[in-house]
Amino acid sequence: MIDGKRLQVWVEYHGREKRMDVTLAPSGVSKPKTPLLSSPLDLSSIVNSEMYVGFSSSTGALISSHYVLGWSFKMNGQAQELTLSRLPKLPRLGPKKKSRLLKNGLPLVLASVILAGVSSVVYFVRRKRKFAEIVEDWELEYGPHRFKFKDLYVATKGFKDKELLGAGGFGRVYKGVLPTTKLEVAVKRVSRESKQGMKEFIAEIVSIGRLRHRNLVQLLGYCRRQGELLLVYDYMPNGSLDKYLYNQPKLTLNWSQRFRVIKGVASGLFYLLEEWEQVVIHRDVKASNILLDSGLNGRLGDFRLARLYDHGTEPQTTHVVGTVGYLAPELTRTGEATPCTDVFAFGAFLLEVACGRRPISQSSTDVILVDWVYSFWRKGDILEAKDPNLGSDCVADEVELILKLGLICSQSEPEARPTMRHIVQFLEGDIPFPRMSSLRLSSGIAFSHRTGFDEFAMLYTSSLNNKFSHSSSAEASLLSGGL
Repeated sequence: MIDGKRLQVWVEYHGREKRMDVTLAPSGVSKPKTPLLSSPLDLSSIVNSEMYVGFSSSTGALISSHYVLGWSFKMNGQAQELTLSRLPKLPRLGPKKKSRLLKNGLPLVLASVILAGVSSVVYFVRRKRKFAEIVEDWELEYGPHRFKFKDLYVATKGFKDKELLGAGGFGRVYKGVLPTTKLEVAVKRVSRESKQGMKEFIAEIVSIGRLRHRNLVQLLGYCRRQGELLLVYDYMPNGSLDKYLYNQPKLTLNWSQRFRVIKGVASGLFYLLEEWEQVVIHRDVKASNILLDSGLNGRLGDFRLARLYDHGTEPQTTHVVGTVGYLAPELTRTGEATPCTDVFAFGAFLLEVACGRRPISQSSTDVILVDWVYSFWRKGDILEAKDPNLGSDCVADEVELILKLGLICSQSEPEARPTMRHIVQFLEGDIPFPRMSSLRLSSGIAFSHRTGFDEFAMLYTSSLNNKFSHSSSAEASLLSGGL
């Protein structure tokens, strides 16, 4: 009304009586019993089965404004009452008074604007230096594989500690959300003091970024800034496998979940070593590098030590890298990482998943896991080596298969270990796992092919040939040397 205060209006149409009632009251007052306007009105010829409900208004002789602050509508019943305290306020009516600050403080305002402008220039110059990157010509060909440091800085909220997922000798890993795509990622900051070989290293990183497999953590790209290397991966919400084996016993995985993880990692390694266009040697297969997605599926991650070479060529000798307990014995002699060295590490991984123990215990009396499992096998009760947290709720045949397969993969002779292709076939039940006999320890750390594995190799070859008589001659010659 002309006093500018809020009003409430109830508009009600009674279909049976064919009557329209309009009731008016000030804001905050209950609905009056007597309507302001009540008139007979037949809307049957106007109302359709589907219609729009809205508002319209018109002014009188004077200029006026009309506002609808809230409304409630109901067919065949009482409309819900409005919560008046939640309604917006009426806009300010009448001409605005001139600000005394604008009139008297204009010089001060102008000075503040100039000062703010200078401060902004200084801020943006410093910010540009902070996020400055040098992109060399050879990096331009890698295109989308290189991320801007600014984007990763924003994604991780400035690499704040609350976004930290883990830390170690390799660097620190942070959770982030990319500002443009809103994709959750894990950003690993790897310190690389030397620039020697950076071009080759980045080339391998980009090549690994083209790997596509459901059991590999996707490497999305990299960022290089001031001698620091940042690697960007898919984010795995359930973290690494080792925390379910050691650090949090109340969250241990059951056998079905562990067996699915083992088969998934085996499938991913088979893809890396035999199926992809190049041979990818991971060089650091272990439980802490197996990450679990939202469905607790195992994915092999951390490719910072990986090396690539073409199929049919020999890998180059390099310095020994990896983790103690997973290193194949031949690495100390040749420094040559091969598919066989990854198989050895996978064997150690099999045993730690099945036993819930690290390859080398960190107690006062060091216990080597493969020796410990072997001692149970020699006594004829290898299942006693399984993780006690598994209880009786596990498939004994599957556990026994994993323990025995872990022993076979841990042989000191590279040629005596099975290939990843055969490991996958064992796990899927496509080929039988033959009887093991006469295995002996060699140097206290691995099994020797020359001291008792010949019988197993011959039994394996015989059983394989009986089941797959159509095997190629190349495969037969490989098997004749032992797995």
